[in-house]
Amino acid sequence: MYAIIDIETTGGNPEKDKITEIAVLIHNGQKVIRSFSTLINPECHIPYNISSLTGITDEMVANAPKFYEIARELIELTADKTFVAHNVSFDYGFVRNEFKRLGYNYYSLQLCTVRLARKLIPGHQSYSLGRICNDLQIPISSRHRALGDAEATARLFELLIRTDEINSTNYITGNSRLLGEYNTLLDINKIKSLPEEPGVYYLYNKEQQLIYIGKSKNIKKRVLSHLNNHSTSKGMKMCADIADVSFETTGSELVAMLKESFEIKKYKPLYNRRQRRSIFRYGLKTFTDQKGYIRLSLIKTDDDPDTPLACFTTKAEALSYIAYIIDRYKLCQKLCGRYPTNDHCFHYEIGACSGACIGKESPEIYNRRVLAFINNGGLRLENVLIIDEGRNTDEKSVIKINNGKYIGYGFFSSLFLQENPELMHECITEQPDNREVQQIIKRYLVNNKVEKLMEY
Repeated sequence: MYAIIDIETTGGNPEKDKITEIAVLIHNGQKVIRSFSTLINPECHIPYNISSLTGITDEMVANAPKFYEIARELIELTADKTFVAHNVSFDYGFVRNEFKRLGYNYYSLQLCTVRLARKLIPGHQSYSLGRICNDLQIPISSRHRALGDAEATARLFELLIRTDEINSTNYITGNSRLLGEYNTLLDINKIKSLPEEPGVYYLYNKEQQLIYIGKSKNIKKRVLSHLNNHSTSKGMKMCADIADVSFETTGSELVAMLKESFEIKKYKPLYNRRQRRSIFRYGLKTFTDQKGYIRLSLIKTDDDPDTPLACFTTKAEALSYIAYIIDRYKLCQKLCGRYPTNDHCFHYEIGACSGACIGKESPEIYNRRVLAFINNGGLRLENVLIIDEGRNTDEKSVIKINNGKYIGYGFFSSLFLQENPELMHECITEQPDNREVQQIIKRYLVNNKVEKLMEY
């Protein structure tokens, strides 16, 4: 059984925007057997350009039910049915986020008629609903309205099923038949129960031995990727070995990364061999020379027990980063170890270096820029609490750095942040500090936003 669904929204971002209309057509694989559609009050303003596209205005939805008022009916309608939509990630993402705001973890198997059409009827210039229906002479009674688009999607779906009646179900995301082709040990209900949230997951073989630990922003999506990884012999072997799965949500992706790093080293799963030891082979260190200049040096991490300023998986990555900071902070090539010479560096010849390499620029002036890199680009954290999302709306995660060393992480009630900030220290579960977790934290803070950095 299938639930063919189309929605209209206030915008394109399921995290911020809301549903304004929904249509659900229950299909038995041959025809529509039940229909449901309604406008929805999004409890926010509908932008003018969206109203112009859909024809749905603030006035039209003012007396419509709010999403929570139809939520139970939607659950009952779609229970145990495959969620079908044209560009299913859009419609499914919005529906799932509306339920998430209500504290409900909505899940359904999904089938995308865009993907199915590209596979079964290739060669069309466009696979947008309007264009593909026009090419196939499928009428759309009311374009950009939920019911009209859902009815057109149903007709397209029926055509695609007739085109490849036997194999079309293989395009259902998470379909037990597709998984069963490569894995006969895993109960698909285990997959259905996985959350689409950040956390760490654990894969086991039929002897209940832990064979793999991973982290992801979306646990279910990542586990499904393992179950459909047939591109390499290792991927297929691991897929065939998976008999069970468990997980722990973390709310924070950074906490998931730190937890994964620690547990891989602790449990040493069979398929995590590459991650049992640090993957960061090169590090960037500083030292002060006899003339008082702070210099940078690239070292192999295995040769130095101290935590480097920055770590890299390859030498090429390290050299690229050094080139970036030379340009960003106007540093000297020679003093950064990138131009071995007894004379001035090449950048001095072209005016890009102020002459620290030959003593023309004083150590005091030059070192200010090196320290700017260390304090900013190097992200030297001394005593700080990193506050981020928790596992539910009433919780926050916290990572503790003390005297530049990683102490561990924990979770606390969000009320503590306002009333008892000192109690955050008491919820920390201590973890070992090493160069890998230091680099995980630094890189994450460079490339991602957290809710708050709180110095103490």
